[in-house]
Amino acid sequence: MTVKLLALSGVALATFVTPSFAQTAPKPVPVADLVKQVDIPYSEFRLPNGLRVIVNTDHKAPVVAVSVWYNVGSKFEPKGKTGFAHLFEHLMFNGSENAPKDYFTYTKAMGATDLNGTTYFDRTNYFETVPVAALDRALFLESDRMGYLLGAITPAVVDEQRGVVQNEKRQGDNQPYGLVQYKQTEALFPATHPYGHTTIGAMADLDSASVEDVKNWFRGHYGPNNAVLVLSGDVDVATAKTLVTKYFGAIPKGPESVVPTADVPTLAAPKSEVMKDRVANTRIYRMWAVPGINNPDAVALDVAAGVLGGLSSSRLDNALVRKEKLAVRVSANNESFAQVGMFVVSADARPGVDPALVAKRLDEIIADVIANGPTADEVARVATRDAAGRIAGLESTGGFGGKAVALAEGALYENDPGFYKKQLAELAAQTPARVKAASAKWLTRPVYALTVIPGARDAYVEATPPVKVAAAPEAEFKGTRGALPPVGTLSSLVFPKVEHAKLKNGIELIYAYRNAVPITQASISFDAGVAADVPGKLGTQGLTLDMLDEGTTTRDSIAIAEAKERLGASITSGSAPDRTIVGMFTPSANLAASTELLADIVRHPKFDPAEVARLKNQQLSRISAELTSPQGLALRVFPKLVYGAAYPYAKALGSGDAKAVAALTRDDLVAFQQAWIRPDKAKIFVVSDRPLAEIKAAFDARFGDWTPTGPAGVKDFSVKTAPSAPKIVLIDRPDSPQSFIIAGAPTALVGTDDLLPLETANDTLGGDFLSRVNMDLREARHWSYGVNGSFRRAQYATPYLLGTGVQADKTGESIASLRTDFADFVTTKGITSDEFDRTITDAISSLPGNFETSGAVLGALQSNDLYRRPDDYYATLPQKYRGFTAGQLDAAARAALDPKRFVWIVVGDAAKVRGQLDSIGLPVEVIPAASVADVR
Repeated sequence: MTVKLLALSGVALATFVTPSFAQTAPKPVPVADLVKQVDIPYSEFRLPNGLRVIVNTDHKAPVVAVSVWYNVGSKFEPKGKTGFAHLFEHLMFNGSENAPKDYFTYTKAMGATDLNGTTYFDRTNYFETVPVAALDRALFLESDRMGYLLGAITPAVVDEQRGVVQNEKRQGDNQPYGLVQYKQTEALFPATHPYGHTTIGAMADLDSASVEDVKNWFRGHYGPNNAVLVLSGDVDVATAKTLVTKYFGAIPKGPESVVPTADVPTLAAPKSEVMKDRVANTRIYRMWAVPGINNPDAVALDVAAGVLGGLSSSRLDNALVRKEKLAVRVSANNESFAQVGMFVVSADARPGVDPALVAKRLDEIIADVIANGPTADEVARVATRDAAGRIAGLESTGGFGGKAVALAEGALYENDPGFYKKQLAELAAQTPARVKAASAKWLTRPVYALTVIPGARDAYVEATPPVKVAAAPEAEFKGTRGALPPVGTLSSLVFPKVEHAKLKNGIELIYAYRNAVPITQASISFDAGVAADVPGKLGTQGLTLDMLDEGTTTRDSIAIAEAKERLGASITSGSAPDRTIVGMFTPSANLAASTELLADIVRHPKFDPAEVARLKNQQLSRISAELTSPQGLALRVFPKLVYGAAYPYAKALGSGDAKAVAALTRDDLVAFQQAWIRPDKAKIFVVSDRPLAEIKAAFDARFGDWTPTGPAGVKDFSVKTAPSAPKIVLIDRPDSPQSFIIAGAPTALVGTDDLLPLETANDTLGGDFLSRVNMDLREARHWSYGVNGSFRRAQYATPYLLGTGVQADKTGESIASLRTDFADFVTTKGITSDEFDRTITDAISSLPGNFETSGAVLGALQSNDLYRRPDDYYATLPQKYRGFTAGQLDAAARAALDPKRFVWIVVGDAAKVRGQLDSIGLPVEVIPAASVADVR
């Protein structure tokens, strides 16, 4: 996991001492000092109806995160009504009495970002970040679905969302190891335990639910007295109180949700099971039910999990993966809920290794941590990593992990919005003795041991498709609360000033200043990318990048992992079509030490032969895993069909060609590194709170004397694209409860073209929840959990790609419907005035929210450079959007997209799917999943 250390204005951190680059890099900031400086100021009040309101004022951007947390999740569901909380999460997006359209219709019209809803054991939450000028409207909408929902719930709406939920379940179940969650829950908890069933529930319970059952569930749990509303952003308490009272004050109090008693169960005896799945590797699990966040042992167990398998330098990584080479992947995680938790350790056996030996060593290493505890250094490294991870999300006001989340969780679970501070303080106070004691107390109890072995899946209990229903009509607009509040005057995007400099050796440095927090993010971008991978040796680049932090001339892989953990930083690598990136994320206080480590990794990789052999095995294991995944299979086939096998972008073959990777040598990796990971192909992009002069000095000290070795690599785009003729390629993956579909079409576009009109038009076609294709397959037909399509922009080619999972028995009809959607869009059913208006409004209004984080700014800097756009490009977008017409967008789409050129890739069970494809009118090619491994 990439660990990023973040914070924000509104999260107060002291200014650290500027490091001196002429001296030895300073020691990392102690974790105790780090967590003490984190603070989210807040005020709170409660309405007479019981609604608890928490306000965090943060003026860094003209946006406000609105987050509503209901004290209801799957643990509240009685027998026979499992899945109700999750179903209601869906229903509350389908319109309310005074806002009868799809919820996203309204949020899009006000430029909302970071919007979604989630359900888990303990809660259901809804969140969006909106321009401050739209706060009135956002509060109206949230209050309407809290207090005025029941009139909008119809039999057709319930049936529609039942179908969507069934496909959400199929989508998860269709993944390798996708059925483990059911075994885990059933084994660790009695069936009568509140945590004894999964959140998605039993489909039989949802199928049998009446509309009145569903309404009664809402009446019992969704009143204001069972909710916490958090506002975080550009709003003060007085304004918040006025607005919240105005919109929520009239909603009557409802019944109190009674939190069920949920003791931590202990198995009567160790339990061991074996299940089969179509997976690449045998995976061995060890699981225990443990306390939740309401128990002080939870933090100690977090640290124990980190020591065992969470750190890159964990006990399991070092022993089973690095030294003994028995496993290709290990993990350990303590997932804490409000009242209980699940402690899960796993290891994937290396092919050819006896799983019994892996299981034996796994148990021995767990036993050693229990008996002897971790070292002080291990505890400190886990605490630094976890503190960084907890703080990371606080850069955002809302979303999945922002400040609103931290405040709401504490309020709902522990009656303390500041509970996050207690957790961080507890983390910093951990000692080896405390971790040892908690491990001995909870992990010596009887274990649930599950082994997943490759093989045909056991019988799968398929969800029963509901009887076909008519499309859900919009609820009658009752108009009891007046018109929707207007959206005020929107603030313009203020994109940070971009500055340019050069290091002593000529490497260009592109920099933006963000002074809210003491954080530095950097990307070294090399002109390489997927297109630079070695023909006939695909996977060379991936293995080379993986090897960078597996040993330098002065540090071995464990020393590198430990150094990153002590710094609370991350150094990662990866490749896009045109660029290869090595990224760094660090507290600015550790800038000198982190840039020194970054330079050592980039400039001095050792490529130790023993480590090369180990990493090759891991890469081969990933390739095998890709061949069992529906997405992995489709994405390995897609590039050749859309670009032509000889085109540079067709090298995007997942983790590579297994035969080629197996034959790679150290010399191959050294040759790639010297040809592509070199200063004359590099640009450095930085977003930081430190001034440009200091950043330049830091990078000059570590990279300014870097010189290339040997000739530079050259990418050859002289070959023409040679896309396949339209057809359907059916990849036979037996036992698939869902078909995964990719549709791709070439275009004449290149990345440096002005694609803004096309990308704006695609918002209506495939780029948004309200897009034609998603509303068709998900909302109108409920055959899919979601559909998305976009232009895959690269420097020299930009095809269109659509992806979705559909229920297996609707595969053929889904393709036919999607083909109709595309054909209509570029002929007789172009963008309507409503679609145009909401797209343009959203595009302009969402800009401040889109660039709330420094990571978003860093990505924008790199995109502008790659596509040769000016530094102020994003600041000019509102004017460009306002100049568009619907006709102009239609014309752009019709010029670029030809629905007749699409190639369709279907990954599914051919026995169920093949017969559905004949009526579509395209040639059908059936290939077994195993043959996808052969790139030739």
